[in-house]
Amino acid sequence: MAKRARFVVAAAVVTLLLVLPLLLPGPVPLHIMIMTFNFALLGVGWNIMGGYAGMFSFGQAAFFGIGAYASSWLLTAHGVNPWLGLLVGGVLAAVTAAAIGWPCSKLRGHYFAIASIAFAEIVRIHFNNWKLVGAAEGLTIPMAEPGLLNFQFHGSKAPYYYIALAFLAVGLMVSRWVATSRAGFYFRAIKESHELAMVLGISFVRYRMLATMLAAFLSAAAGTFYAQYILYLDPESVIILPISVQVVLVSMLGGAGTIFGPVVGAAILVPISEITRVELGHRGTGVDMMVYGALIWLISVYQPRGVWGFLSSLGRRKAPAPTAAPAPEARP
Repeated sequence: MAKRARFVVAAAVVTLLLVLPLLLPGPVPLHIMIMTFNFALLGVGWNIMGGYAGMFSFGQAAFFGIGAYASSWLLTAHGVNPWLGLLVGGVLAAVTAAAIGWPCSKLRGHYFAIASIAFAEIVRIHFNNWKLVGAAEGLTIPMAEPGLLNFQFHGSKAPYYYIALAFLAVGLMVSRWVATSRAGFYFRAIKESHELAMVLGISFVRYRMLATMLAAFLSAAAGTFYAQYILYLDPESVIILPISVQVVLVSMLGGAGTIFGPVVGAAILVPISEITRVELGHRGTGVDMMVYGALIWLISVYQPRGVWGFLSSLGRRKAPAPTAAPAPEARP
């Protein structure tokens, strides 16, 4: 019965998500959903590093920006299709993650976090002064004929909604593979203890690099989507520390180390950020961060496993306990 109930709930959620663009009043709620899906994808990527492998990175904005710039520059300078640019940007971000991950592979805890912040700042400064990709002026993606092939839609935001949802679905499938595969068990062993992983014969350098590369590819895919959605980018909009912090908060609030935790975290935090920005304007600057801080404090104190962990524990409490079989009667 429990499996059947989960299937029914999952089918209902998928159906709701598919028909939601028809129910939302106007473009603003649709935009909020699109950004929620995109940050959920970023959170899913970070969760592979931080949730499963225990690598607390605050530099995901660098890979987000690399993906956005790679596809946008290839399109504006050489006319490369953005879907191909997405793959190129993902591979470039993964290779960059491997190049950075190798010298940082033995760093742990706050040392790794500091190194990731430094890496993201180096990338931001470099792109701010790199004239080939527009430097501080950024890149403007030219308008093209609307359609799936060109990754542009001018009449409605609904196609972006479905593409973002599809990207998130792919990210969740990757996360599920990580959670159930041998690599995922190795990630958890490395998270618990590097020394124990080495005793068990696990190459923590290799698997930490694998986690970093998977996270970088998903982050770059989110960056390409964002560039095609906004049609303009500069270093101060895609390679900044607040993006990296929000990605970490999304995963931690929802539940790091779980498949659906980042989705739940994004569903809570992104609407708060967008609504305060739209409703309060400049007066709402910093309100979302105060709400973030309060939520993270509450979750850290009362439910360290995050919102998804809390919801999962409620489901287990409500499940009826198995009844023991009656003992056979003794024969006279």
